[in-house]
Amino acid sequence: MAKVLCVLYPDPVDGYPPKYARDDIPTITGYANGQTAPTPKGPLGFKPGDLVGCVSGELGLRAYLEKNGHELIVTSDKDGPDSEFEKHLPDAEIVISQPFWPAYLTAERIAKAKKLKLVVTAGIGSDHTDLEAAARAHITVAEVTGSNSISVAEHVVMMILSLVRNYLPSHKIAVEGGWNIADCVERSYDVEGMHFGTIAAGRIGLAVLRRLKPFGLHLHYTDPHRLAPEVEKELDLTFHPDAESLVKAVDIVNLQMPLYPSTEHFFNEAMLAKMKRGAYLINTARGKLVERDAIVRALESGHLAGYAGDVWFPQPAPADHPWRTMPWNGMTPHISGTSLSAQARYAAGTLEILESWFDGTPIRDEYLIVDSGVLAGTGATSYKLT
Repeated sequence: MAKVLCVLYPDPVDGYPPKYARDDIPTITGYANGQTAPTPKGPLGFKPGDLVGCVSGELGLRAYLEKNGHELIVTSDKDGPDSEFEKHLPDAEIVISQPFWPAYLTAERIAKAKKLKLVVTAGIGSDHTDLEAAARAHITVAEVTGSNSISVAEHVVMMILSLVRNYLPSHKIAVEGGWNIADCVERSYDVEGMHFGTIAAGRIGLAVLRRLKPFGLHLHYTDPHRLAPEVEKELDLTFHPDAESLVKAVDIVNLQMPLYPSTEHFFNEAMLAKMKRGAYLINTARGKLVERDAIVRALESGHLAGYAGDVWFPQPAPADHPWRTMPWNGMTPHISGTSLSAQARYAAGTLEILESWFDGTPIRDEYLIVDSGVLAGTGATSYKLT
């Protein structure tokens, strides 16, 4: 019997289950790169479209795990030495958490977790786990690659339009009974004709570029792995050899790069200074890619016209985090990849990973981040250990 420790975000304030706005969701069977959507062998423990990413939703895993004799502990209490997570970690064989409410598996925590063998990210992005420590301990790390890439890409497009068209302040005026048209439009522009650049053009970055093409922007990108010539031609892309050359050329910058030690605070005071005055910065990758207070200063000075994202550090962000109150921000809690549509896929992918683990069959290569003491699968192309 295995002890499975699952960390999920808290239930809705008004209780669980919620009343759903729709009766069903579209069925997605595959992704643009040819990868198939998750295909677990057994039945799902939920109806697609249900809220399964919170504590009471349990990712729909309880029936499967208990039927096979395993113990499932689900909690949202993840931080501090007296947390439920710390209490159960020493006996856990498997830890599951999400990027939106991450269980930070530091080297110190991994050292305490003597029985830990598998770490699963329900979603994409495993930087909340110390991958080097996991590799040393021969812990397998996996994530549900591709499951919510389009969810995040759609969120990026929404935030770009919200910032550039000054949507959020205009909506606030309407809600408060006003009709201050001049105030609404004094910071409102069309995106048509602007220059947009994405730093990293993997699954999400490329999906954003594809979705923005019909808006008539000039599209730019930089990535260690240059896209195929036919893709560059199809989207009329301008390639930049590095981020510095890109940020000098564009009006809107989108961060999609992975977080590892060398990219922490990549967007600092110096990098922000290279951006055009009045540019916009979008970040749905990781909060620590940018220097927190440098973002605040750039908005207050007017050098940045807007900053939007859903990634913070730490997560959840404290109530006094300056990004909550800085001017011209479009911040949300970390929600871009946990729409009800995305949850159906990453919960199914988590079940698929667990089935492979317990059946002793290989976990899909695209799901693997660390295996047998080294970066593997997607991890080998997306992460660095130092």
